Amino acid sequence: MPSTATDVFHQALDRLLAKDMPGFIALFADDAVMEFPFAPAGRPSRVAGRAELHNYLIDYPRTLDIREIADVTVHQTADREVIVAEFTATGVVVATGEPYRLRYIAVLTIRAGRILRYRDYWNPLAVRELFGEGVRA
Repeated sequence: MPSTATDVFHQALDRLLAKDMPGFIALFADDAVMEFPFAPAGRPSRVAGRAELHNYLIDYPRTLDIREIADVTVHQTADREVIVAEFTATGVVVATGEPYRLRYIAVLTIRAGRILRYRDYWNPLAVRELFGEGVRA
């Protein structure tokens, strides 16, 4: 089990890049919450519990073929369980074959090697342009 919040985050990125969605989901606590503060209308702004997270995330590689995660910066906070991470994901939109590149900022709360809360900040206008209405980033 990873020892720090930063270690867990890097393991999550590795699993996402490897398209290991069961492994990615396993890093979340049973009662974890994912929040999308900039989610467009009609898209969930919150997914709670590992079962809902599984349903939301398991087919992610069928939507986005993430091929690189770069420019990763992790900022420590005064609370050792909370980190702020910046990164860029690039790849391909599976449905269209169009290139995908999006900058993210995530605020994570991680305790005992599990993600409790993942707040995912991304540009909804860029996502709409890439996918049209109603597709997750």
